[in-house]
Amino acid sequence: MTPSAALDTWKIRPLTGAFGAELSAGNARSDFAPGQLLDLLEKHLVLVLRDQHLSHADQVALARSIGEPTPAHPVVPGHPDHPEILELDGAKGGKNARWHTDVTFVATPPAGSVLVADVVPEWGGDTLWADMRTAYERLSPSLQQLVDGLEAVHRISPLAYWGEPFDSAMSRDDAQKLFDDAAKVPPVVHPVVRVHPSTGKKALFVNPGFTTHIVGYSRIESDNLLKLLYEHATQPEFVVRHHWQPGDVLLWDNRATMHYASDDYGTAERRMRRVTIRGGNTAGPSGQQSRVVADPLITVR
Repeated sequence: MTPSAALDTWKIRPLTGAFGAELSAGNARSDFAPGQLLDLLEKHLVLVLRDQHLSHADQVALARSIGEPTPAHPVVPGHPDHPEILELDGAKGGKNARWHTDVTFVATPPAGSVLVADVVPEWGGDTLWADMRTAYERLSPSLQQLVDGLEAVHRISPLAYWGEPFDSAMSRDDAQKLFDDAAKVPPVVHPVVRVHPSTGKKALFVNPGFTTHIVGYSRIESDNLLKLLYEHATQPEFVVRHHWQPGDVLLWDNRATMHYASDDYGTAERRMRRVTIRGGNTAGPSGQQSRVVADPLITVR
């Protein structure tokens, strides 16, 4: 199938004026030409594929079409038959009602993710994505110039995937194991602004889930600058909210977005599965590179 013929198969509808697109009337297993899905993802940052009903193997294959899947998670075990898949069951602690970008607590965070909905609640349970690329572009020039040269520490929150307050579905033993495993993951420093390796566009690369502080800034300076950036990036103009339907597949560019899983569905069943795509080095506008750090004068705040 030629690229143009593959595009003709899909109905593509923009979700906002800045980012996001919904694709329907096609088959994700067969209706993309080589490289086409990745091109669409890097252009729109978030893609919604309707009515796909992918199996576990289908999901992994789709992920492989845009890159190399990683193990499910650095400290959380994957599916027994598909180690690339992280299962997210709301009844078993699989919630994350906090803005975050996936796994930025490692030196090479994932480039993207493929999320499949198996069971969705009748109401609630939406996922929101923030466009960190447009958020950066809408900063004033003087603030852009400031953040271009900054770096920030990222580290795993010991129970990051279970929200605040912590989900009661998690046993104390499970919580202790996660805490102990998280302690073995060293902190990293990333540039506050990331240059996309394919498009060359800049995006904010900090998030409330894993960014602890800005290197070289006092607590007051760091906390308030990060608060400003988060409040700016999560304005409605930079956010798309997705209401899940059975069979939905969501892909996002993890290098230029952050997301939030709304915990507003009570005890209703909500089960998702995620595959992440291996990322590369993170570079800033001045050539800053991500790096693992051990110096407590930098990492402890």
